Amino acid sequence: MTSSPSSRPSTAQADGAGTPADPRADCTADSAGGVTFDVAAAAAPDAALVLRRTGGSGSGDVRLPLTPVAHGRLRAVLPSTVDLPEGRWEAHVYGGGADLTVRPGLRDLRALVDRTPDPRTEAVAVRIPYATPDGRLAVRSWRRSPHAEAGDIAFAPDGATMTVEGRLYGVEAGRDTVVEARLRGDRDRVHREPVTASGSDGGAHGFAFTLPYASLSEGRDGATWVWDLWLTVADDTPPIRLARLLDDIAEKQTVLKYPVLPVGDTGKTVAFPYYTLDNDLAVQISTP
Repeated sequence: MTSSPSSRPSTAQADGAGTPADPRADCTADSAGGVTFDVAAAAAPDAALVLRRTGGSGSGDVRLPLTPVAHGRLRAVLPSTVDLPEGRWEAHVYGGGADLTVRPGLRDLRALVDRTPDPRTEAVAVRIPYATPDGRLAVRSWRRSPHAEAGDIAFAPDGATMTVEGRLYGVEAGRDTVVEARLRGDRDRVHREPVTASGSDGGAHGFAFTLPYASLSEGRDGATWVWDLWLTVADDTPPIRLARLLDDIAEKQTVLKYPVLPVGDTGKTVAFPYYTLDNDLAVQISTP
């Protein structure tokens, strides 16, 4: 059986309470990784949309000029060529001595659905505007080279294995390519399975692998184990973290849910894949 999300957010969304003094911004994302911000705010000579990394210092701010496009409407553009390191970036409007939090307006993310990166680009850049739980506008950013994009996940009829299909960008899977399941918190516990190449299309190189749940649960003794998944393509290429980034969902963990399946016949162990807060793929083995 193959699992797919039962629900997903709309590609045109509006959220956020904020305060009446905070400006609101509509966002449009493009397939290259750029974002356009249309802000309802008064013009000022030094007006700028500033992206500040959550938990970081102001020295790493990304400042985008705001230019008038209509009465009471200003526009800022984040091109795909502007570096935005991986992380969460909250939006602020600076100008005329003000420093205002930005509330999310409409977010047009249609160009991100089933996105295929340009194979000529040096790295896969992903920027997804989203609403924070406290009603602020933020951008989730990733930049990976090479990149292993997780796709469909299927499960054997008896629930004993999971099979992952995906696409590689920036490198191809060879005969020696393996998936490594690395036990979180124990660097010495690594389980490896072969990876099968499945053809190329538009710069993306298909791959697939199957993980047996029983092998990931051996010796668990009741503890909860989490296995992070990596692809090792060649000796001269660093391992590649398996993730799902190329769509319009900023936080996969609450949207993409997969079956919790028993391991063995005792009913004392279950297994399921899930996406981390960074949208990386992992497998949890635990007691129900």
